[in-house]
Amino acid sequence: MPDDAIAFRPGRPRHEQLSEWLRDRIRTRRLVAHDPLPSEAALGAMAGVSRITVRRALATLEYEGCIYRRQGLGSFVAPRVIPQGLVRLTDFAQDMERAGLAATSRVLHIAPEPASPVVAEALGLNEGAPTVRLDRLRLADGRPVALDRTWLPPFYAQLLDGRDLDAVTIYHVLEHDAGIPVLSGRYRIEAVAAGADDAAALEVPEGAPLLRVVRTSYTTGERAVYVQRRLYRADRVAFDLDLAREPDADAADGMPLRGFEPVFMTDADA
Repeated sequence: MPDDAIAFRPGRPRHEQLSEWLRDRIRTRRLVAHDPLPSEAALGAMAGVSRITVRRALATLEYEGCIYRRQGLGSFVAPRVIPQGLVRLTDFAQDMERAGLAATSRVLHIAPEPASPVVAEALGLNEGAPTVRLDRLRLADGRPVALDRTWLPPFYAQLLDGRDLDAVTIYHVLEHDAGIPVLSGRYRIEAVAAGADDAAALEVPEGAPLLRVVRTSYTTGERAVYVQRRLYRADRVAFDLDLAREPDADAADGMPLRGFEPVFMTDADA
């Protein structure tokens, strides 16, 4: 931690200036991911302010995602976040590449499975119709970040036969090898608690918060190619929503979506 003095300026609350002072040291990499901050008492002595002022400053930084706290241990610099574009129908490998992370996968299960009512509706099949279920653990820089469960109709599933699905994505097989474009997708995002099996795979405690993204992808003629349930670790991904109001638009029409971005936490700065 730098030992230069905190020069407070008149006219602004001191807790805001203390937050700014710490934020600047994170931005300029004098403090990097997972570095501990001085204790509340030490910061108060360093800045010449009360512990209440220090707590308000730290609460601001925690709300902004600049730091995180551990009960009994103190405050630490949070890993930096890098926004990526989910709205462009990118696959996992492309998302990770844009985030500057090395993407790898681990196939956990692949086998035929009768379509459940939910899967059948998403794929436009009859309940109980044959599908192939593929489960993969998705890793970023070797650490679990997501758990996928994907159902494909037999026609599309057979295109994956003999492929190394630890190394190649479904998108790549369909679009680059089979010439089947993935043109659109329908998403549903919700918060869930990790069950025992999912928690073990993602290396989080049972009951930990997860983000569940259910996506149905379509090709030409609105034909469903697959439906996928992805569980993201909530401590490693968030989503940014970017809306813009058109100058002549009626407010009642809402604002069009300009971007929908997953934000991945990385330890690249650690």
